[in-house]
Amino acid sequence: MMPVHAACALLSLAPLLVLSVPPIWTQPEQVHLSYPGVPGSMVVTWTTFNKTESNVEYGLLGGRLFEVTVGGNDTLFVDSGEEKRKMFIHRVTLTGLKPAATYVYHCGSDEGWSDVFSFTALNDSASFSPRFALYGDLGNENPQSLARLQKETQLGMYDVILHIGDFAYDMHEDNARIGDEFMRQIQSIAAYVPYMTCPGNHEAPYNFSNYRNRFSMPGQTESLWYSWNLGSAHIISFSTEVYFYLEFGLELLFKQYEWLKKDLEEANKPENRAVRPWIITMGHRPMYCSDDDQDDCTTFDSYVRLGRNDTKPPAPGLEDLFYIYGVDLELWAHEHTYERLWPVYGDKVFNGSKEQPYVNPKAPVHIITGSAGCREKTDRFNLNPKEWSALRSTDYGYTRMQVVNTTHVYLEQVSDDQYGKVIDSIWVVKEKHGFSAWF
Repeated sequence: MMPVHAACALLSLAPLLVLSVPPIWTQPEQVHLSYPGVPGSMVVTWTTFNKTESNVEYGLLGGRLFEVTVGGNDTLFVDSGEEKRKMFIHRVTLTGLKPAATYVYHCGSDEGWSDVFSFTALNDSASFSPRFALYGDLGNENPQSLARLQKETQLGMYDVILHIGDFAYDMHEDNARIGDEFMRQIQSIAAYVPYMTCPGNHEAPYNFSNYRNRFSMPGQTESLWYSWNLGSAHIISFSTEVYFYLEFGLELLFKQYEWLKKDLEEANKPENRAVRPWIITMGHRPMYCSDDDQDDCTTFDSYVRLGRNDTKPPAPGLEDLFYIYGVDLELWAHEHTYERLWPVYGDKVFNGSKEQPYVNPKAPVHIITGSAGCREKTDRFNLNPKEWSALRSTDYGYTRMQVVNTTHVYLEQVSDDQYGKVIDSIWVVKEKHGFSAWF
């Protein structure tokens, strides 16, 4: 018979023995949508921590629920932190969707299904007037604008979200648990509308592995650079970080540059530019800014704008490339502020006219929107901005954009500090697009 003291010792260990058995993680979480660039399609991405099948069941709103089942695949992602945590990223592509039709769906397997979500398939017509929310630098801690964005998305105010780099602060931290929690936070936005992204500097640890594995953007570049069409716009997402993290390969910088050049050439073919005359870019670190933090954009010789001469061969910048191919609008983040620029090229202002600077502007228009909210708070501006700085705000907030038609784009800035007040708005009006529009 076991002595009493030995039995008591075993009983005292019982909670530890129970706790040592890990839970089974087959329940889908972190559900988010992306548009793969093919009309009538949508990608559903989610995470489990045990391997399961990858299925989406969906149907038209008002029709038979979960009428169609589509299978996909999963990818094992092993975080590079000390614990080497494993997660399975599931991807399913839905095809044959009816433009502008609303669908109800859930994802998972017979081992566990997600909540029920809905989305509206993107309208593939060039006359469609898509509505966007756009911002960068949104974190898990102090995500100031998140609740307002969640509610507005669920009210149906947006067709697409553009997140212009810097997620979670930071996705790799606490062995990628911060990334997990951030993806849960944005699920109430990203499970309803396509959540389109580009990488920022906070994604850099472990060679951007959390970013490259968690998101599912168009193309075959692990979401680093890609382009897609919506309404009368051709939208290009790229990585400014290739100019800064040379330890991950200088060849990435040149590979992206060549891709950008080819993509812009294709977009500028007369038959393409006639249908989608607006070319809009999104990248994390701006070419220009007037913050006082000594970031790349605060100096005249910005790497993103002018390139790098300390590499072999020298690395070309992007300002001339975008100007030559008639990029209309350039969207940026990184600075934890909002700044609207006058049309600018070569550090000089090229307004359409004194009275109407954004009507037929003679250079690209730049918008910096990096104040969605994160643990690093907002930045400060320098006291003497250059003449290209049109309006500045340190309020937390985000930007709305609508590509109305082939000649008009509307942008406005929302202040979350001022309870959703619109603190800035402009119409960019262009009767002509392309390089010839500058003259």
